[in-house]
Amino acid sequence: MRPIRLGLAAALLLIAGGPAAAWEAPPAKPPSKPQRIVSLNLCADELLLRLVGPERLAAVTWLARDPRASTVAEPAARVPFNHGTAEEILPLDPDLIVAGRYTTRVAVGLLTRLGAPLLELDVPQSVAEVADQIRGLARAVGEPDRGEALVADLLSRLDALPPAPPGPRPTAVVLRPNGFVAGSGSLVDELLSRAGFENMADRLPLGSQGALPLEAIVLGGADALIVDAAPDAPPSLAGALLHHPALKALGRTVRTVSLPTRLWTCPGPQIAEAAERLAAAREAAP
Repeated sequence: MRPIRLGLAAALLLIAGGPAAAWEAPPAKPPSKPQRIVSLNLCADELLLRLVGPERLAAVTWLARDPRASTVAEPAARVPFNHGTAEEILPLDPDLIVAGRYTTRVAVGLLTRLGAPLLELDVPQSVAEVADQIRGLARAVGEPDRGEALVADLLSRLDALPPAPPGPRPTAVVLRPNGFVAGSGSLVDELLSRAGFENMADRLPLGSQGALPLEAIVLGGADALIVDAAPDAPPSLAGALLHHPALKALGRTVRTVSLPTRLWTCPGPQIAEAAERLAAAREAAP
């Protein structure tokens, strides 16, 4: 049994209030080419399956198998899945665990205390940061060449987007569940710009980041309304706003563009397809 498993038992006893020895696992350094990688984050799932394939993954998240949210559902089906708990992860004897900075925080906290070989991914806010993250993770798993290939393909597809015609650009606002929009300084804003749109979020009342009331969106006067599309998604209060009658009525006068959620939920190579679809929608506008 690895020391990290003993550490898990000690930590669980501490959480339960029982006795535990004052023992800490030594910091673990992943090998140059980890062979038993565990992901605790959907965005990590997508990058890892592209970089190392199913063979070197001991587990990915359960979300990776859902084609509504994931762009890697098919290969993910060949990998065991987890729900983001340390109790699931440590018995797998991982030599690298990849998590997201804002997800599975309880598990990450416990894994950190136990000295697990943990790598946390941040949330890139630009295409350049997406490229840096892909390269960094590729180095961590011993696949720098694959990382460079993914980055090269992403950047070449973005560079190949059709240029916007001269003159004012059509305005667009991205509306996500609960009325969240993304303004300047975000990855979504850069993708809109590369696709030939002007992001109208900065002009809307109450600022360009966070949730906006439906009235502000309806009265904003955008040329295009871009909404997340997740076919067959289960009903939710967060998604109910996207089906509001006011938005349906707005669709008769404002161009509505549905973009599959899986294409830009995660900042990975798939954002190229999101930008391509946005550019196609801009070109098709009357």
